[in-house]
Amino acid sequence: MNFSATPISSAPTTGPGASGGRTTPRLGVLVEGIREAVGRGLPPDLTAYLVAERLAPFLGTPGLLTAEQCEGHPDRYRQHVLHAQSDGSFSVVALVWLPGQCTPVHDHVSWCVTGVHEGEESERRYRLVPDGSTAHLVATEDVLNPQGAVCGFAPPGDIHRVRNAGTTTAISIHVYGADVARLGSSVRRVYAAPDGE
Repeated sequence: MNFSATPISSAPTTGPGASGGRTTPRLGVLVEGIREAVGRGLPPDLTAYLVAERLAPFLGTPGLLTAEQCEGHPDRYRQHVLHAQSDGSFSVVALVWLPGQCTPVHDHVSWCVTGVHEGEESERRYRLVPDGSTAHLVATEDVLNPQGAVCGFAPPGDIHRVRNAGTTTAISIHVYGADVARLGSSVRRVYAAPDGE
């Protein structure tokens, strides 16, 4: 299983906090599996691995999301909060990407698992390299995540940029070890892209 990063940023958000709107029966089953994995209280990297195992079988299946939860935004990718656990231990979010939409370069506040539900996403990963009293970003890898791909991470070392480089809508499901409904975002820091990008 490939462990990398996938974000939530200041994308438009829908969903009324704790429940994130209507939960489909299939999403309810997924949330229960995630709750069990997170409830084990394991270290972040192991928790992300277990959550990825729970998420993978649901990707691409019909009935996971409502029609409203699949709607994009014309100006930037759109965030739909599907579930936020009442104790703040995790959130489930759908991100909808129209062609060409992308995130800034960023890192995160918590562990994360993401899976591509529809379409495909392109990801560029970075490493922060010390440079005297400062540091600069170096691109380390470009990854194409097709439908069904699952990735996860636990900070540090989770700097990346995600985009929909395809010609159709892409939808990804994200599980964060934080209350995104309260925080509004899982992004810890945004970085200037390296020169030439």
